[in-house]
Amino acid sequence: MKLDIRESKPDWDPFIPARAPEGSPNILVVLYDDTGLASWSPFGGRISMPTLQKLADNGLMYSQWHTTALCSPTRSTFLTGRNHHLNGCSTITETAQGFPGANGRIPDACATIGQVLQDAGWSTMWIGKNHNVPENDVAPGATRSQWPLNKGFDRYYGFLGGETNQWYPDLVEDNRFIDPPYTPEEGYHLSKDLADQALQMIRDQKASNPSKPWFMWFCPGANHAPHHAPKEYIAKYKGKFDDGYEAYREWVLPRMIEKGLLPKDTKLTPINPMPKEIAEPNDAVRPWATLNADEKKLFSHMAEVWAGFSEYTDAQVGRIIDYLEQSKQLENTIVFYCADNGTSGEGSPSGSVNENKLFNNYPDELSENMKYLDVLGSPETYNHFPTGWAVAFSTPFQMFKRYSQFAGGTCCPLVISWPKGIKARGEVRNQYHHSTDIVPTILDCCGLEMPKVYRGVEQYPLSGVSMRYTFDSQDAPTQKKRQYYAMFGTRGIWEDGWKASALHVTYYGHGKFDQDQWELFHVDADRSESTDLSKQNPDKLQALIKVWFDEANRNYVLPLDDRSPAEILGAERPSEEKPRTRYVYYPGTSAVPEGVAVSIRGRSYKIIADVDITDANASGVIFAHGSRFGGHTLFIKDRKLHYVYNFLGIKPEQKLVSEELTPGKHTLGMEFIREKAGPKGESIGKTTLYVNDKAVAQDDMRVQSGKFTLSGDGLCIGRDSGDAVSQEYKTPGTFTGGTILGVAVDVSPEVYLDLEKEAARALKRA
Repeated sequence: MKLDIRESKPDWDPFIPARAPEGSPNILVVLYDDTGLASWSPFGGRISMPTLQKLADNGLMYSQWHTTALCSPTRSTFLTGRNHHLNGCSTITETAQGFPGANGRIPDACATIGQVLQDAGWSTMWIGKNHNVPENDVAPGATRSQWPLNKGFDRYYGFLGGETNQWYPDLVEDNRFIDPPYTPEEGYHLSKDLADQALQMIRDQKASNPSKPWFMWFCPGANHAPHHAPKEYIAKYKGKFDDGYEAYREWVLPRMIEKGLLPKDTKLTPINPMPKEIAEPNDAVRPWATLNADEKKLFSHMAEVWAGFSEYTDAQVGRIIDYLEQSKQLENTIVFYCADNGTSGEGSPSGSVNENKLFNNYPDELSENMKYLDVLGSPETYNHFPTGWAVAFSTPFQMFKRYSQFAGGTCCPLVISWPKGIKARGEVRNQYHHSTDIVPTILDCCGLEMPKVYRGVEQYPLSGVSMRYTFDSQDAPTQKKRQYYAMFGTRGIWEDGWKASALHVTYYGHGKFDQDQWELFHVDADRSESTDLSKQNPDKLQALIKVWFDEANRNYVLPLDDRSPAEILGAERPSEEKPRTRYVYYPGTSAVPEGVAVSIRGRSYKIIADVDITDANASGVIFAHGSRFGGHTLFIKDRKLHYVYNFLGIKPEQKLVSEELTPGKHTLGMEFIREKAGPKGESIGKTTLYVNDKAVAQDDMRVQSGKFTLSGDGLCIGRDSGDAVSQEYKTPGTFTGGTILGVAVDVSPEVYLDLEKEAARALKRA
């Protein structure tokens, strides 16, 4: 027996991870937000996209590629290749409910493209937006089961949630929360940071494992609200949208037809196509001719900001493409460059300088918005353009994001470039496809299959089909046979060139699903879905409606939900932690995201801080939650205790101030007693500021009925992360000159409900 390892040879090979076949392609998926088909220059739009144009010239543009009409659901299809309800993603994760198709958690029966590629030998990287982690799991102490590193990705850098401030983002690196690396004053913008991180990850991978192919999912914050961009990019579009959104539609349609994206006889649809009896006022378009001079000035500039945001981000993607070209990787890299749904109409008919007003059911005022005209797109705004631009940039279709029954919500730009694998250059493909088809296409190009059983769990079959057959055939018949649509109560079904669409508006509590009228379109001949053929073909319509219900049953689509944003976002959901009336927080922790932080919405509440002041000049933040666009904060400045409630960013800030504080141990705090609901659902009551047991200031105050933000801007102790709640201090406003022992937030057990709305809901359930 040989005992010396130098004289022995093992009869087994040491474990070596799977290796991808030699010559396997890299994959880069660039997924924008909220961008309709008529936005970008390669597709006929006014927004200059040099990087996208370069890829289109060396690849293919798709004119009938569709999505689910909303962020999280579409992104779930990019992850798994299954329909969004099979992924548990009926809507965005912030609105998840307990039903199988709506719980916001991708099940183990839906293995991800990251997991399959990772196991097959690809390096896997995810950059930017992740909107597929349940809100309750976006927390430092929560489970990481749905986070990217547990879904097949080696690396992650970005933000978890629907949106983030592009100047002050809420960032995660791999499995931990981090602060941005530098500030806007130092040149920071999220799009630039994401490109920096992407380049670093690719370089690092090639430095150590050059033979491995890689997969990168690059998801910038653009073009989702807030629309933030460097002023030099905004300036590029000065005056380019002064003709208004209806004129833009008339201008862009012939260009789209000329490029071969639409048939010659394609018709424009009305800017307000929904029947008056069901149309939702918040989603209406105000005709350009009815606007006053200030409104036209504001609205056109809002479009300029959005265009600058888009082009600036394209320039950052261009840095990645340039590097791949310089490093000889671009030839064998499959690039998918696309958007996740139609243009967003969440800015309401008049636009907003603070999109969070929508989520609080609080309308904008022109006089308030005009104050911010010259700083739109800067850190001072959280802006979103009006619905008119949503319709314009989704030309020639009806409606926009959220409306899944119409192509305005679902038809988005897609370019695929793969120099080594696609012979055609600069051509258009008109086959009908969907976001569920991206994963099958990647697997097909990589010579892989989705496993039938993954890690012991039987898998749902792929919902999509590979698009690879279109690479070399312009005229090949569409291989997709049917696709259902469902979002916030809207419904549609496409099958073999025909489409049935239910006339229903999204999430404003109208219900009455069984009373909805359905329209019928022959989209092979009528791409804009302009001519209803339901009366001429009643049997065809009924057959398609039956198909929709078949698909709904097969994919866990039911029940339907069309409640308002404030109702859905404000609903309590299961949590790892039981609800309580007292929450205690300590300094030195990461920001606590709003989804798991104490909720003061619709309640009386008090904040109590135990503070040991050791320096007469002590100052800084004791408690902060939210941002300049909505939030509240308790802090010391000029030796005085301040409490500021920033109501939706509307100035002046609501403020209470004490007399000068003395060194020593103090109990500092405030109490809000809710008295009634205001005319727009906000809480009205009295706020009292306390130093120890003494009331030192009191005033009337109004408090938001909804969230401070859709996501991000968490609760902090001893500092204010991201964007400062109050203009009285600058981020981070770190507390100095003493010790914060702890901060308690007490909330009354009773949530003040709108009894009239509760009664209406009860009647619907009856």
